[in-house]
Amino acid sequence: MPTPSVFIIGDSISCYYGRHLEGMLRGQFRYDRKGGTHKLKNLDDGTDGVNGGDSRMVLAYLTGMLKHRSFRPDWLLLNCGLHDVKTDLATCQRQVGIGEYQDNLRTISAMVRQRDIRLVWVRSTPVNDRYFHDREVPASLATSRFNADIVRYNRVADRVMRGQGVPILDLYTFTRNLGAGVYSDNVHFNETGAMAQAAFLAGCLFRLRDERALAR
Repeated sequence: MPTPSVFIIGDSISCYYGRHLEGMLRGQFRYDRKGGTHKLKNLDDGTDGVNGGDSRMVLAYLTGMLKHRSFRPDWLLLNCGLHDVKTDLATCQRQVGIGEYQDNLRTISAMVRQRDIRLVWVRSTPVNDRYFHDREVPASLATSRFNADIVRYNRVADRVMRGQGVPILDLYTFTRNLGAGVYSDNVHFNETGAMAQAAFLAGCLFRLRDERALAR
């Protein structure tokens, strides 16, 4: 049986854990990610780079990629949310409103499943709201993220993915249970945290693969 392929689309959190995940999957999955060997031309940097960005950018990226018949991984590990909840502190506006976020996820899921690609959703990781509690907030800070928004957007994503039968990997709860010591700032994680996240996701992918094999 050929080795299945997995393609990763996610924010900067996935870039950190991805370095460890690739090695953990070696020999079990062929690993690739957005910004790896698959790149589109003539798109803005946020769409064509390694970072998946917000749900609007992911939708634009996949709309282009799915036009190419060569893009057909067995599994697509997908997350977006941290950029969607980014809040302009002057206007209190989110980068992508929660209604549009829901619509984007529905469109993304339907597009991917039409191509018979097995979609797996990863819940967005928690924001450490207390990071600036004992630190001076930079005067230049124009945007921020709040964990309450992560919770709200994760709930919306849960409803969308469950409604379409998409497996959900709860990286949010797993990461929250690691404690505050794994953060490198209010959003990102140190190597200990990233390695633990990679191990969690690798275990989930092995389980999904084995469950599918047994169901055949």
